[in-house]
Amino acid sequence: MAGSKATKATRKSSKRDTPGLVMAEGEAEAAPSAAGKMGQKAYERELARLQIELVKLQEWVKHSGLKVVALFEGRDAAGKGGTIKRITESLNPRICRVVALGTPTEREKTQWYFQRYAAQLPAAGEMVLFDRSWYNRAGVERVMGFCTEREVEEFFRSCPQFEGMLIRSGIILVKYWFSVSDEEQERRFQRRLEDPTRRWKLSPMDLRSRERWLDYSKAKDDMFAHTDSRESPWWVVNADVKRHARLNCISHLLTMIPYQDLTPEPISLPPRQDHGKYVRPPLTDQTFVPERYPKG
Repeated sequence: MAGSKATKATRKSSKRDTPGLVMAEGEAEAAPSAAGKMGQKAYERELARLQIELVKLQEWVKHSGLKVVALFEGRDAAGKGGTIKRITESLNPRICRVVALGTPTEREKTQWYFQRYAAQLPAAGEMVLFDRSWYNRAGVERVMGFCTEREVEEFFRSCPQFEGMLIRSGIILVKYWFSVSDEEQERRFQRRLEDPTRRWKLSPMDLRSRERWLDYSKAKDDMFAHTDSRESPWWVVNADVKRHARLNCISHLLTMIPYQDLTPEPISLPPRQDHGKYVRPPLTDQTFVPERYPKG
């Protein structure tokens, strides 16, 4: 089992000492209100500030040839996808990409378990965000009976070694677990049922997982006992309030990768080329999208 009692005690202490929401000078309004939740304007202002820092981080990753992997795990409707979306919103998809693998094919089922995930790892100058990862084996596969207990035991033996190899190879590995209460998950499920644009998020697997809340809790505790170590720790995000969870996760990610500001000097646009005697073809030769929403 990874991590001794002393290691766990050290980890708990380090988590308490980790700064949460990073405040810029004059950003006191971004703090939660007396009611406990941050206002929409303060949230958007702080998110915009953090996204600028993410762009700086991206440029540093590219410049320094870093290899970054961030795993996002947690219960269904815990807010992993929303946080990933806010992280990538302003970033270059050629540098920061999201990996969300589907059900393994029949061929992939015969491979070494970590093989299809290893194929998605970053090269130098890249960041990869896994929306669920190899920890599927310790969670949904185990609870839903898609793998055997022997395969789970092998996963717990292999996973720390696999992650150790990634870290020793120079990959920066950050693991996030989004923790949501039973009541809040139920509220989000109900909202998905009522909203046609969100209903696709409720898969048959989500509905089955709802019935097995306790089984998932036990599986998560067992997973942490085997894979939460000093070398590769789990960082738990309190996700009952989405705004706070997103900001706390992003600000923490920024502290995990030391970076420098490589913002270029202001750019002046060059003058456009003189058209000379060139005459463009008439607009009537082009096929336009119908204007169902005309101007004015």
